[in-house]
Amino acid sequence: MDTSESSSTAPDTAGPDAPAPPRRGWRRWAMDTRPLRIPAYRRLWSSTVVTAVGSQLTAVAVPKQIYDITHSSAWVGYASLAGLVPMVVFALWGGAVADTVDRRRLLLVTNCGIAVTSLLFWAQAVTGLDSVAVLMVLLAVQQAFFGLNSPARNASIARLVPARELPAANALGSTVMQTGAVAGPLLAGVLIPVIGLPELYLVDALALCVTVWAVFRLPAMPPLGDGPARRAGLRAIADGFRYISGHKVLLLSFLADIVAMVFGMPRALFPELAAQTYASWGEGLALGVLFAGIPVGAVLGGLFSGVFSRARRHGWMVIGAVVGWGVAVAGFGLSGNLWVAVAFLAAAGVADMVSMVFRGAILLSAATDDMRGRMQGVFTVVVVGGPRLADVLHGTAGSAFGPRAAVAAGGALVVAVMLALAAAVPALRRYRI
Repeated sequence: MDTSESSSTAPDTAGPDAPAPPRRGWRRWAMDTRPLRIPAYRRLWSSTVVTAVGSQLTAVAVPKQIYDITHSSAWVGYASLAGLVPMVVFALWGGAVADTVDRRRLLLVTNCGIAVTSLLFWAQAVTGLDSVAVLMVLLAVQQAFFGLNSPARNASIARLVPARELPAANALGSTVMQTGAVAGPLLAGVLIPVIGLPELYLVDALALCVTVWAVFRLPAMPPLGDGPARRAGLRAIADGFRYISGHKVLLLSFLADIVAMVFGMPRALFPELAAQTYASWGEGLALGVLFAGIPVGAVLGGLFSGVFSRARRHGWMVIGAVVGWGVAVAGFGLSGNLWVAVAFLAAAGVADMVSMVFRGAILLSAATDDMRGRMQGVFTVVVVGGPRLADVLHGTAGSAFGPRAAVAAGGALVVAVMLALAAAVPALRRYRI
């Protein structure tokens, strides 16, 4: 039997070997912070706290500056595409690189690269260059560095944290990222009128210096084993995809996310729903709370991750979370009341957090260390690409059948497809750590 489909292959090589005493009272429900007892993971997590908010400042500033220059939303969309393509390409290649070099060194190089691009964003803004072409080139370079950075960062967690604490570590990281997705844009909106757009880039660049220092203090993480040196080329990337196809648990974990995001991410229909279904509450208010619903729910799920982070049946947790996401999205589509709709979106956010935590744990525990970088590279592509495919699918379906019908049908489809996959492939149901 393939061990990757029946139990974890990641040894408990980091942190204390003895299990932590059970938490009692309200602490059983609160976020599981045990991984923060490990200094190396604490440094990595601290750097994530800084970049989670700082990166959102630039994510707001770039489209704002492009719109100020062009007064065209189309150009804002083109800029998003300019960032997506290098992110996808370099995430796949970066995963292969992360499996062949010292991951700490790769993190240092890529974080320095991101910091330099932030400084260049600041330089072009403060000099009044007003060039969309320069902005798009800088955005492409920055996203390429992000693509190289993300697989190495995520793959490093399994070298720093015991296998039994991987769900808790993923919950900590995912909560920070979701909090940044909420707090970063709000902070940018407050700071732009006060300090100006150029200084927003500078704040991000200075924050990245903290990240570089935290990464510098991590231990070396060279490839394990004494085998021959590998090259991070097309063959290595292809080997990663073959590895996924040969391990049903890994394949199902990717398919679960694709099913949930492509069929069930309704954000492309938020503007139409705000303007039509929920217009009586005010279009602006409705649009804002619709976009905030899922991230707020995800943050709440992370804050109370003690409820689920100690679960051992990781496969069932993924199946239940994706089904829960589908049910919540379908409920959102059927809701005519704004606040009921937002409650369903928040419930979907909680389910998404659970799914992220356990899919991430499966990728880190079921894959061997020499493949973890490539698994995280594919994971990055799926996470980035799935919602964008959903935008196209939901936008088309919403135009043809109406937004509420399209959302409800998408949620129902998520439930049906996920249950069918779980029934057809028992490996995911049986997976536990």
